[in-house]
Amino acid sequence: MKTLSLLIPMLLIILLPQAIYGQSKTLNIIYTGSMNGELEPCGCSPKTDFGGVARISGYLAAHNKELSARILVDAGNFTDKDTPQGRLKSEAMLKSFGIMKYDAVAFMKKEKGFPEDFFPPVINEYKIPVISSMTPYEQSVSVNRDAFKINVSVDPENYREGRLNILLTDVSVREAGFIKGWDVIITSSGEILDEPLTINETIIAAGYPKGKKLGILTLQIGSGGEVKNYKNGWQLLGSDIEEYPGVRDILNDYDSKVAGLLRESGKPPEGTSYLGAAKCAECHRLFEESWKKTRHARAFSSLKQAGKSADPECIVCHTVGFGEQGGFYSIETTPELANVQCEECHGLDREHIDDFSRPMKPVTKAVCLKCHTEDNSPDFDYPVYLKKIKH
Repeated sequence: MKTLSLLIPMLLIILLPQAIYGQSKTLNIIYTGSMNGELEPCGCSPKTDFGGVARISGYLAAHNKELSARILVDAGNFTDKDTPQGRLKSEAMLKSFGIMKYDAVAFMKKEKGFPEDFFPPVINEYKIPVISSMTPYEQSVSVNRDAFKINVSVDPENYREGRLNILLTDVSVREAGFIKGWDVIITSSGEILDEPLTINETIIAAGYPKGKKLGILTLQIGSGGEVKNYKNGWQLLGSDIEEYPGVRDILNDYDSKVAGLLRESGKPPEGTSYLGAAKCAECHRLFEESWKKTRHARAFSSLKQAGKSADPECIVCHTVGFGEQGGFYSIETTPELANVQCEECHGLDREHIDDFSRPMKPVTKAVCLKCHTEDNSPDFDYPVYLKKIKH
């Protein structure tokens, strides 16, 4: 009995380290990609009201403990077009990444469409770890997170032994399948990949387009650094997620600067091309009364409620002729052209005023689809919606 009592502690001393050594550890790779300048959803429909950097940051802040150890990466194509508003979007996106402390942000095809000197001021101010094949950026970054040593790169040739290797790219999922040797490949190709693929022992995932969902790839890593198992989860970013105030401040600043774009562009040109509903009502009073009962007649007020009444990307579908000669310019200068009025649907034809025999353009499905897109109006059904506005 005495011998057995001595033997048991000795066996525990010998076997316990082996049991601990054989245990796997967990790493969460939290990823975005193909954000396409989508700072936040437009909110036109509850069915598509998902995504946005303020919600991403809020979710991460609220689940910080349960998601550690973690690494946060963006696979690129987070920008929109290189326009005045597109530049403001890009700055706001990068600032948000900086506040959320992304471990790596890849510059891909869309980012390469901007001038070389555009990004560095924001990158330096917010200390954003950018990786890119563009100069002057590094192509890889090393991240030490708890017990993990991680290599994140945009170069398929820059695999590093003795580390967990993550490749960020914008090639298609199919093309990514031909890249060998990496533990994880995350693409910003814009494809929707509900579940990652495993090809040649490489896990291939894709950032959800426009950031509607946040990807969370959980790896079980063995004592030798090998990936033993994984699972992928998608966090849907709905309005129920509390936003992080610091990122919301960045978005509010963005809205203010976007409003400034209209002010800086000067006053609208003299004269007008569009007449407005009031002029049409001189002969079509009954039609005007019918129109006033529709949501089209209150379209601009919804922008005011959302704080987007000076955002060109929103104004274009809530006014008459925005962006065109003699169309809506701002609520201060052209209030008579606010809301979705007659000429937005029936077209511009000033000669109709002098010759009533000239028929106005009929309202076709194609006219409606300019604004009733899949994102903005997922329930759009032309015959059903036409009944709501018919007069």
